Amino acid sequence: MKLIKITILPAIALFFLMVACRKETQFTTDSGAKLRFSRDTMRFDTVFTSIGSATRSFKIFNDNKQPIKISKIYLGNKTPAIFNLNIDGVTGKSFTDVEIPANDSIYVFGEVTVNPNAPLSNSPFIIAEDLVFETNGNVQRVVLEAFGQNANYIPSRFDGGKAAILDCGGGEIVWNDPKPYVIYGILYVTNGTLRLPAGTHIHVHGGLARPNDSTLYRDGILAIYGDARLIAEGTLQKPVIIEGDRLEKEFLNEPDQWAGVIIANESRNNAFTFTTIRNSRVGVRVDSAASLSMKHCKIYNTASSGLVPQHATVTAENCLFYNNGGNAIQTEFGGNYDFKYCTMTSYGQERALMVNNYRCYATDAIGNCLSAKTYPLSMSVTNCIIYGSKEDQIGLYDATKDITNDFNFQFKNCIVRVKELQTKEGFPNFLAANCVDCINAPSNAKLFKKPSDGNYHLDTLSIAEQKAFVIPTINTDLDAKNRDLQKPDIGCYEFYPR
Repeated sequence: MKLIKITILPAIALFFLMVACRKETQFTTDSGAKLRFSRDTMRFDTVFTSIGSATRSFKIFNDNKQPIKISKIYLGNKTPAIFNLNIDGVTGKSFTDVEIPANDSIYVFGEVTVNPNAPLSNSPFIIAEDLVFETNGNVQRVVLEAFGQNANYIPSRFDGGKAAILDCGGGEIVWNDPKPYVIYGILYVTNGTLRLPAGTHIHVHGGLARPNDSTLYRDGILAIYGDARLIAEGTLQKPVIIEGDRLEKEFLNEPDQWAGVIIANESRNNAFTFTTIRNSRVGVRVDSAASLSMKHCKIYNTASSGLVPQHATVTAENCLFYNNGGNAIQTEFGGNYDFKYCTMTSYGQERALMVNNYRCYATDAIGNCLSAKTYPLSMSVTNCIIYGSKEDQIGLYDATKDITNDFNFQFKNCIVRVKELQTKEGFPNFLAANCVDCINAPSNAKLFKKPSDGNYHLDTLSIAEQKAFVIPTINTDLDAKNRDLQKPDIGCYEFYPR
């Protein structure tokens, strides 16, 4: 009996000793204890030509001296794309209380199944989804990115947020593939001509807006260098379209999806015909000493201004600018401009047309310009509608304030909306001397069919009818319909019963 007692008692004592020594795992609750990921984007770098799937992985690291518990991991569900996940051996789409030991890591495996023949609303060109991690009050994200529709990805599928050069080799590159072109990142065209035949459809992937040098940078740029030019040759039936890559219904009128088109310094002889540019931050910026001709074009749904020429040369006829977060047209630092049969509207806080002839190099605390350099301005505006919700739709800012040749402008047979512009400090004789045969339209003027729906065709009782100056060389409107040879209408559209 003594032997048995001696054997059992130490065993019982050892058991209670082990229980007493065990401690509950202490997870760090420090909000500064963040996760580290082996990559910030998990890219499924396959363009599917038929229904298929691909699997990729990354690692989550806990670099802390204590274990960490991830409260939630889930998909942000920004797109209808189907992503399947496996985290540390567990499959699903959302996870809770995922543990990582101190100074350790776990794997995340992701799979996406894509049908490139599905509608763009279900299988867009570039499918981006956030995988969200919530830990100790911190929210971190890894982007899951796949490619759906079969398209021409320019420069490649691996250049989001990067800059690439399309060298035309001193000649011409023609984008005539019937499949759409998707600009993924920033594309600089150099050394020749990029030609876009009728029907060319370009989608620009804007990626994420992010702070950069105190401004909010937006990815997705088509830039034409000084030794290159862009020729867009659309037709009424087959226009050239440049827009974002999100074509779901909710993105139809969404601005700021990509940065815009830039015609860089000294890029000459750029020409757009029957071309639509939409849903960008800025529509087209034309830099110093560059030139652009526009015929039958539309620029709309921009977060900032639609057309921004800076000390450039621009001609435009039968063009429509509307629903721009900034000014419809904003010319800066002088330049040479000729607008005929254009419609420029602003129903927001800015104006339809803003013009200046200077660049400000120093301002005071409230923004007044203290030091400026002037540049010559020459502008002709004929048979145009410059209208909107504010009382003053034209802003003219001359830094010279004396009799020089640095601020020359003339409006003829236009419909305008001006008030403060005519004060003593502005241009008191604007309607008499600078706007020949113009109509200063009131707020309740009958003009457009239904501007709230983007329909800027003329209303049956529009005051623009039969008020234009005859320009023999322009005998059609934006819809390629014939203009009246004796009494044409003002604006980009000729009135036809609809």
